[in-house]
Amino acid sequence: MQTFSALAALLSSVFLLIAGNALSGVLTPLRASLEGFPDLAIGLLGSAYFGGMLAGTLAAPPIVRRAGHIRAFAAFVAVGVVAVILMPGWTATLPWAAARGALGFVFAGVYAVVESWINAKASNANRGAIYAIYQFVSFVASAGGQLSLVLFAPDSFLPFSVAGALLALAIVPMAMTSVDPPAAPKSVSLRLAWLIRIAPASALATFVAGVANGALFALGPVYALQVGMAPSAVPLFTAAIVAGSALGVYPAGRLSDRIDRRLVMAILMGLGAAAEAALAALRFSGGPLILMGFLIGLTTYSLYTLGVSHANDRAKPHDMVAISSGLLFVYCVGAIVSPALASALMRAFGPAALFVQATIVHLAITGLALRSRFADARR
Repeated sequence: MQTFSALAALLSSVFLLIAGNALSGVLTPLRASLEGFPDLAIGLLGSAYFGGMLAGTLAAPPIVRRAGHIRAFAAFVAVGVVAVILMPGWTATLPWAAARGALGFVFAGVYAVVESWINAKASNANRGAIYAIYQFVSFVASAGGQLSLVLFAPDSFLPFSVAGALLALAIVPMAMTSVDPPAAPKSVSLRLAWLIRIAPASALATFVAGVANGALFALGPVYALQVGMAPSAVPLFTAAIVAGSALGVYPAGRLSDRIDRRLVMAILMGLGAAAEAALAALRFSGGPLILMGFLIGLTTYSLYTLGVSHANDRAKPHDMVAISSGLLFVYCVGAIVSPALASALMRAFGPAALFVQATIVHLAITGLALRSRFADARR
């Protein structure tokens, strides 16, 4: 309980940040589609976000080391506010790609601060549960942020302003906290070889999470439109994915504190791949489509949590920022490539191709997690 109270201010800021980013995230492809952006351009907006995040994983550790966790957090969020509120002033591909790239850079820094702080307060016995609570807060905020779009006209400037306001408010709890932040990172360099050596299953899991989540994050609203959902109902589909994520992540994290995290990973990704294969093979609409989105979130969105927890089990406290930034870097590599690839596949083969891609990568990590687990057992 003491650990959770020490994280209260941090989680309050996380809630506001994720709500603002989720509102902006679902609004961007929907508004772009309404403005007549081609599918490839919409996919590239998703790639721009994760490209900025990739750059942020390289810049975040030295910024945190120089400014400290709280001041770095405030600086990152301030840039994010500017990126969001400027978007409705110039609805064209290049300025929107720049704004999305800036927002991705900001959230790489935010995640480095937040996740290293959380993992510094956790132990191997409760890391999965604590990280899952952080993810639960994130997913609830994301669902709320996406659903809030139904209150606004998507072709107006107001939802962008609300998203920017939520980001700005996130600075307040962190600025007012009395809890001491973690120690500054000793190393500011990206150590991918070291990361892959100490936790290969985590590196692979976060890459797959980036491939699957990046494509769905960027193109899920477009998929829903193409299978016949009304624009006003699209947030119900994307929010259902996030709602499933929120309900599934804590049981997954708590279970992984008791049995090998890789076994939990394999079971859940196998179940998620089955749901994605059903979406790829069959045409759902209305309530059944929303339910399928919920099932995908319930199973597959715990992958990043499980991967990060497994890596931090094997790390020292001063390695937490390096672990967070390194895994986020791997995640971004997958997430940069996948929206453009998925948009090309959707254009060639129809909207179901989005979930064909997701099925393949989740089946791959199921097999790789089992292989890693049983290879260790034989040693």
